[in-house]
Amino acid sequence: MREQRPERPAEADGTSLLFAALGRQIKLLREARGMSQRELAAAIHVSLDLISSIERNVRIPQPNLLTLLDKVLDARGLLLAVIPDVKEALTRARTRHPEWYRGYANLESDAVELHFYANQGVPGLLQTPEHAEVVFRKHRPLLDEETIDKRIADRLDRQKVLNRRPAPVLSYVLEEAVLDRPLGGWETHETQLRRILEVGRMRNVELQVMPTDVDEHPNLQGAFNLLIPKGENHQVGYTEVQEHPRLITDPAAVRLLAERYGIMRAMALTPRKSLELIERKLGKR
Repeated sequence: MREQRPERPAEADGTSLLFAALGRQIKLLREARGMSQRELAAAIHVSLDLISSIERNVRIPQPNLLTLLDKVLDARGLLLAVIPDVKEALTRARTRHPEWYRGYANLESDAVELHFYANQGVPGLLQTPEHAEVVFRKHRPLLDEETIDKRIADRLDRQKVLNRRPAPVLSYVLEEAVLDRPLGGWETHETQLRRILEVGRMRNVELQVMPTDVDEHPNLQGAFNLLIPKGENHQVGYTEVQEHPRLITDPAAVRLLAERYGIMRAMALTPRKSLELIERKLGKR
């Protein structure tokens, strides 16, 4: 008997399947009208990225947007009929990952390449349970205990991608400041640094540190991710600022992120010297 894939937390109540099906319906309705994603975005006054993200199940269409889509796509009430189910699913989703992040986590789990630039905090795929707990306990507005536990579980579940077979290609550029911020105290921070070393030594991972004392920098606009989804041959980008996410699919915008990332990798310490730097930071205590 074939072993079933373990259910990810976000899939446990079937909401992921609901939104995936809804995204496919919207795409079919759009194509039936002979509209491009850009034309549909212009018709309802939203971004191209939003339409693309909804069809790919990375973002969830809000009820008011479904009302607009039903009219513009001449869906004859098809999209209106699912609004109660969407509202119920959104209510359930608030106790786990934010609904917009659940879709990205699914995209991330199957990606063939993942690249991360971090300038403030340790990326989720590198975090220890203790570090993640500190992050969520300091979250504002404050989260209740159940939500904290669920967020930690989901974050750790995402880390399965590190050991997936076939292994994805992963790379990191971490600002040195990320390694110097002892969130949770030294004991928690020491465990976190050792985890970064462990992942950085994996064969499919290239981890580099950008020294704080560099006197020039190609990207002062914030953290971002680049990934190649399964079955695709092009990159997409992802940014999140103050819990406002953005999936970037426009080729010119993605190319700009990739250019910045490439320059940062060239300027950062080599993977070997980066790991040596982390080891020295551990040895200072």
